[in-house]
Amino acid sequence: MEGVLVRKIKKICVFCGANSGKDVAFVNAAFHLGKVLGKRKIDLVYGGGKLGLMGQVLGIIPSAFTINNLVGETCGKEIKVATMQERLVMMMELSDAFIALPGGFGTLEELFQMISWAQLNIHNKPIGVLNINGFFNGLLSFVDHAVKQEFITPRARKILISATTADELVDKLQAFRFEPDPALSKLKWSPSSSQKEKLDLTLRL
Repeated sequence: MEGVLVRKIKKICVFCGANSGKDVAFVNAAFHLGKVLGKRKIDLVYGGGKLGLMGQVLGIIPSAFTINNLVGETCGKEIKVATMQERLVMMMELSDAFIALPGGFGTLEELFQMISWAQLNIHNKPIGVLNINGFFNGLLSFVDHAVKQEFITPRARKILISATTADELVDKLQAFRFEPDPALSKLKWSPSSSQKEKLDLTLRL
């Protein structure tokens, strides 16, 4: 990436499915991503539970998931939170970038929540999908279709990055330059004054 100003990324939050999926390539890609992060000395933040990725690992998990060992033992350090929303906010606050691996509704919810928060200028961190064996082709086509139908602006479309390999995706995340919407950039989101320093997503006009 000669000539490109590289964003410093120390922690990447990875969204992934609770199931391993039909194609063994998904599992292999997850392990390879862990190796890539470890090689680049990038720590991993994820949703908690049993996930065998390498590197320094932080799992953020709702307390409800820990009852009866529902999702297995978390790898690395674990932070328990009360709600799914609190987990997502903490993931956003503690991470420098986000990667979605193949997954289901929960993975898509987390991915699009981060995209919409970026669009609203709540954060300016890069977001990407690791498009293993074309898993996200349909999703990316839908997003492009929404751009053509003028539901998503070309500027907002740039928020979602995609690549077919872990190294390429991390390179793209590091090279990402946030372009806030001129109108939405005027929105101000104030942090809460609580001792826990939770993010207050109340809109201030």
